[in-house]
Amino acid sequence: MGGMGPHHGRLTHPMSDNIFLNLSALALSIFNTITLLWLGLTVLFNSDRRSWGIWLASGGLLLGAAFFVSHTIILQRGLAYSQWRFAFWWAVGFTPAHLLPYAWYVVMLWYAGYWNSDDSPLYRRQRPLFWLMTLTMFGGLAALVISPSLLLPPDAFFVFYDPTTFRGLREVIPFNNILIPILGSGYSIYMILCIAFSLDAVYRPGPSTRSMGDLARERARPWLFAASSSLLLVSLIVSYMLYWIWSSTREQRFFYLFWETVNFIARIDLLVLGLLTAVIVLLGQAAVSYELITGKVLPRRGLQSHWRSALLAGSVFSLLISGTIVFNLSAVYGMLLITIFATCFAAFLGWRSYKDRELMINSLRPFVNSERLYDNLITQSNLPSDTDITRPFKAVCQDVLGCSVAYLAAVGSLTPLTSGPLTYPPYRTMPPFQDLIPEFKSPEIGSLPINPQQYQDASWAVPLWSQRGLIGIFLLGNKVDGSLYTQEEMEIARASGERLIDTQASAEIARRLMILQRQQMTQSQIIDQQTRRILHDDVLPQLHTAMLSLNGASSQEAVQLLTDAHKNISNLLREMPHTAAPAVAKLGLISAIRAVVEEEMGRTFDHVNWQIPTFIEQRATHIPTLTAEVVFYAAREVIRNAAKHGRIANRPLKLSISATWHNGLELLIEDNGPGLNGTLPADKASPP
Repeated sequence: MGGMGPHHGRLTHPMSDNIFLNLSALALSIFNTITLLWLGLTVLFNSDRRSWGIWLASGGLLLGAAFFVSHTIILQRGLAYSQWRFAFWWAVGFTPAHLLPYAWYVVMLWYAGYWNSDDSPLYRRQRPLFWLMTLTMFGGLAALVISPSLLLPPDAFFVFYDPTTFRGLREVIPFNNILIPILGSGYSIYMILCIAFSLDAVYRPGPSTRSMGDLARERARPWLFAASSSLLLVSLIVSYMLYWIWSSTREQRFFYLFWETVNFIARIDLLVLGLLTAVIVLLGQAAVSYELITGKVLPRRGLQSHWRSALLAGSVFSLLISGTIVFNLSAVYGMLLITIFATCFAAFLGWRSYKDRELMINSLRPFVNSERLYDNLITQSNLPSDTDITRPFKAVCQDVLGCSVAYLAAVGSLTPLTSGPLTYPPYRTMPPFQDLIPEFKSPEIGSLPINPQQYQDASWAVPLWSQRGLIGIFLLGNKVDGSLYTQEEMEIARASGERLIDTQASAEIARRLMILQRQQMTQSQIIDQQTRRILHDDVLPQLHTAMLSLNGASSQEAVQLLTDAHKNISNLLREMPHTAAPAVAKLGLISAIRAVVEEEMGRTFDHVNWQIPTFIEQRATHIPTLTAEVVFYAAREVIRNAAKHGRIANRPLKLSISATWHNGLELLIEDNGPGLNGTLPADKASPP
């Protein structure tokens, strides 16, 4: 115990003499704890289906978080701090350290498709290796349980708890025991083989049963290969350090060796921590950017955003906590700093979510704007066939999806109802796509990778569905920025394509219905005009001739009947309208009323006085069509009543039509005929 005196005071900086090394090591260890914990829970909660592989991957990530928890506590107290009650954290660290290489190997086998087929080259190649590593893993667990009883002396338990003769583990464990190099070399070989075999599985995977699994593996392979290579380098460094410690402690105890080489050990520990941090970041990037483990075909934009937030939060939290520990700040200051940052970070996340929502709404605004189909339906001069859907199509392709090329075409029953395929950029021509139609047998198929050389730079085919079945195909090229499409972007492409085709088909159906309706109205008007002409030119002259040819008292009754028939037909001809209601939309309200007066009742009134300024007539053209039609019908009825009941003998019939604008159109129609009480008004309708 006396020999420990010179070193005891140095425990105030338990990790090393370099504050930067202490701060960096603690920060990386805490960062790895936070990141692995987030990844483990995220993989578990966001997986497509929670198979045993998902549970194993999530459990491995959480096991890694447990390892770094123990590593952080050991760093905080010092590698040479080895009281008996502190042995728990060494056990917590040793167990994950032993299981994690095997867990990585099994997860890589699962992802590579080892269990998908018994006949695959991967299965035949890895089967003996898998059983070898499984036996080695269980053998290592047994060694972890048995080795303390072989390494510690029989009185170690009582020595630890005897307050008068207390000694730590550093004074009890004989590092020159022959079991130390055996355990160290065995663990090194086991760790290196696990990582090496996982590299083989990643580089030469087996068949995939997942939708577009081969494509997902191809995208994630560089990330996994880099992560496995980093782990292999970590294994080699750890193996070297184990050999160095064993060879150096044959002549002195580890405690004294530690204090003599504390900065060297701290640098090696920081190097290993940096490599492990790189592995975690690479694995997390592959998991969220390529849906490495969750089973999704395409990445999700929200998951990537949360991953970046987790990296930011982990970085700042780890720096705050490690700074509090290394600089011996009061716990109150540390908690206040963490609380302030957590509050600011929560506010930032809230602001960012609203900002992302506003950006998404603004990018979709051209697409969700009304196409004014209703206004086009009731306006003769702008049929629905003139509806421009190229603008929202361009907005989706350029602003929302960010694709380099895009093609949209209808298939099936809606093909005759569309004006042709849409292309982006417009100078592109639609490639042949009929061979893709049999590939889409169910709405469950969301997207399909295709050969860009065969489909004019389009690399994805998105089927468009409705209750009638497959209605179209949306071909997408690679994104301009080189990134992958997210799951949300594919869903937006699908929904927007379906809406554009439905809009185009609906506009075409409405256009055809309007053409039929107008044809029927034209035919009805022609028939009415023919009826008027026949009655006026043929029937009435015949009746008049018959009346003149009848003479004598016996024919007096027949003459009276013919006279009544002649009068009724004449009245009917006067009351038949000449201007159809749909002309209001084409001519405008005032022009339609003017047409009624001039064409239908041109010979009824002796004089018509128009007092409507030009600007009011122009404003009236902007009145909604339905409102204008109601006003037109009311004005026409008033004019007809004036023509029918306003004339009296020996007095010219005059009509006055004036209009003003006071928060809307005010139309005044007057005549100089007798009122309801039979009195004659002042001659207001006389010309000025």
